Amino acid sequence: MKTRQLGNLQVPAIGYGAMVLSPGIYGDIDDTRAAAALRAALDGGATHVDTSDAYGVDGHNERLVGRAIKGRRDEAVVATKFGLAVPEGEPSRSQKVGYAFGELRVNADPRLVRRYAERSLRNLDTDVIDLYYAHYPDPEVPIEDTVGAMADLVRDGLIKHIGLSNVTAAQLRAAHATHPVTAVQNEWSMWRPVDPELLAAARELGVGIVAWSPLGTGFLTGTVQSLGEGDFRHNAPRFAPENLAANNDRYAPIRALSVQLAITPAQLALAWLLHQDDHVVTIPGSRTPSHISENLAAADLTLHPDTLARIDEALATFEVTGGTLL
Repeated sequence: MKTRQLGNLQVPAIGYGAMVLSPGIYGDIDDTRAAAALRAALDGGATHVDTSDAYGVDGHNERLVGRAIKGRRDEAVVATKFGLAVPEGEPSRSQKVGYAFGELRVNADPRLVRRYAERSLRNLDTDVIDLYYAHYPDPEVPIEDTVGAMADLVRDGLIKHIGLSNVTAAQLRAAHATHPVTAVQNEWSMWRPVDPELLAAARELGVGIVAWSPLGTGFLTGTVQSLGEGDFRHNAPRFAPENLAANNDRYAPIRALSVQLAITPAQLALAWLLHQDDHVVTIPGSRTPSHISENLAAADLTLHPDTLARIDEALATFEVTGGTLL
């Protein structure tokens, strides 16, 4: 697997988003199948594994990752997040999102940061977290205060690198002035452009970009015609039946281009994203080893400038019906 730099952290160009391995995301899944998928990702070179204390119930996703990488910990760059799985009895603040339920609850108070990290370390069964993110900014806590508490974790050896997720350019600059930020994880894909101001700030500061949902929560695979029972995407208006049909119609030119190039739509979407910046990496998630291998092969694709121009032309008319997730 080709590697890229997130700040001074080297990771594969394509990593693995483990959120899909917990029940209630894309429907039911058992831990045996989930662990097999994660091991397939590691075997294929996707050693940058992304999780969160908020994925699954009671730290399920972190605990699953911890078991799956046991005996292979030195191969993996483990990234996790905090702030949404608020401890019982602690207050939380509303973070508005584009899902049908309208909000997430967040608490990134500095006094809780060490408590969050120690819980994740136990879940992951590891001594150190390689890349630790504040999952969402807390509307009542300055980002630099949260990062100041994270810097204490770096000093004490609990985490190696600081990351921020779902932030603005101004928040990144404020945080980076407190302690160097290694990576920003924001949604970025063919159907959700990155904020150009955030990208400019990341480039200026030497911060890498980790693109979450690089396949549009599965839409950009070109295979999603409907959703099964228990699929979390029922909460995303862009996946409502009428919106999904409209979006699939508008995505047809990209699907057709992938056929001409003899690659899958997912590979085209990932390769396109990697061509947008030398310091962007992707973390697609899949439960199927064959699909994982297919995704990872996109790291070796080189798209001709004419192809990139055709994609940009097609995307210029690809207005998503159903809004965004954030």
